[in-house]
Amino acid sequence: MRRRIALLVAATVSLVVIAFLVPLAVLVRDLAVDRAMHGGIQEAQSTAVLVAVLPSRSELRQAVDLLDDGQSERRTSVVLPDGTTYGRTPSAPDALARARAGQAFNVQRPDGRLVVVPVDTGSGRAVVLTLVPDSLLGKGVTASLTVLAGLGLLLLLIAVVLADRLAVRALRPVAELACTAHRLATGELTARSEVDDPPEVAEVGVALNRLATRIAELLASERELVADLSHRLRTPMAALRLDAEALRDRTEADRVGNHVVALERMVDAVIHEARRPVREGLAARCDAVAVVRGRVEFWSVLAEDTGRPLDLRLPAGELPVRLTAADLGAAVDAMLENVFAHTPDGTPMRVAVTAAATGGAVLEVSDDGPGFGPAAGVRGHSNAGSTGLGVDIVRRAAESSGGRLELHSDGGGARVTVHLGAAVG
Repeated sequence: MRRRIALLVAATVSLVVIAFLVPLAVLVRDLAVDRAMHGGIQEAQSTAVLVAVLPSRSELRQAVDLLDDGQSERRTSVVLPDGTTYGRTPSAPDALARARAGQAFNVQRPDGRLVVVPVDTGSGRAVVLTLVPDSLLGKGVTASLTVLAGLGLLLLLIAVVLADRLAVRALRPVAELACTAHRLATGELTARSEVDDPPEVAEVGVALNRLATRIAELLASERELVADLSHRLRTPMAALRLDAEALRDRTEADRVGNHVVALERMVDAVIHEARRPVREGLAARCDAVAVVRGRVEFWSVLAEDTGRPLDLRLPAGELPVRLTAADLGAAVDAMLENVFAHTPDGTPMRVAVTAAATGGAVLEVSDDGPGFGPAAGVRGHSNAGSTGLGVDIVRRAAESSGGRLELHSDGGGARVTVHLGAAVG
């Protein structure tokens, strides 16, 4: 915007300067011609007076020689009635014929302008010829045009500098507003705009402050609701723990107790996630290769027990992604759990991690099971009696990293592809 304003002012001032300088340049040229011609006419008329008053030809020759001594840029000569010529001006038969008829005039020649003045004498009509050369007609024009061009460029430069300064001053509030918006985008919800001028930008700042306040209120309310709900779950979980301990079959009691412990860990994770600062999620970072390797090793025991061939393909080195290890681990668990829950025992499954062309990583989990149902990916929907939130967990993890989730099913298996955004910094 700053550059556009400067260019607009430069174009406008250039048009104005040109509109003034072109007529002024023409006027300067015309003034120079008029000045040179005025001098030539005066010299011709003065010579004509000498021709009329000097009694002898010798005195007239001396007077013409004094005028045409080579020091003056103009050249003057006199043609007497009998054709005798004094001076260095080239002859001009056509001009002489017109002058003999009693006409005074000036005419353009290749080397300048010729001033012709007829003079009546006692022996007939003489003619005075004064040549004003082109060098004299344009004398001073180049210097004047150079000065005018320099003034025009100076005015243009001053206008552009002033426009740039005004643009900086006008755009500073917008830049401050953008800075506030960037701070809010990075999770600094306490950032507020302090722009108070101009009124239009100040109004946008007020709206941005209200939006930031509302977002903070909604986030705080959501966190408290989730934390409160999670806290209320502790009472029924405690009852489940007591019921598990009351079972007579110790094997069954241990199994149910382990489930309760896992549920308690999940509730604690929900509470921690709800109370986690927003900026922590924006600065999240983990190694996708290490996390996927760890979660696959955990599920490989169950895969071996259920006779499922598990193919894991990981690249060498690290693949940093913009996601916490806990969130990525939860997404991997959700995908693998869906495979175990919705495919029969012995179904082959594959897990692969590759580097994305634009940075980040691509996580793919596939199997040779029955594939997805028609409503796969719809939050809360499940074809197997579960909560249907597994796919949504994976989707939210992908989108929070700046990536996306893709589901593929052709009737002969299912493939879940998760594009994970690259870690920042």
